[in-house]
Amino acid sequence: MPMITISTLNREPDQDLFESVTEEEIIHLWRSIKGRGLSEDEAWQAVVTGIALDMAFAKSKSCTQTEH
Repeated sequence: MPMITISTLNREPDQDLFESVTEEEIIHLWRSIKGRGLSEDEAWQAVVTGIALDMAFAKSKSCTQTEH
């Protein structure tokens, strides 16, 4: 399963990260978080919260870039 790496993100700054995230990567992340002792629901909330924060900061970053 291909994973998105920091070097990939740095090389493709204009690409929307969420267009390239696969369902398998989300499930892998959920299983990884769940494996650290959280319940299924807690792990899913962690994934959803992380995605929401990434989207919020991505929007603020792009807004900041266009203001300059």
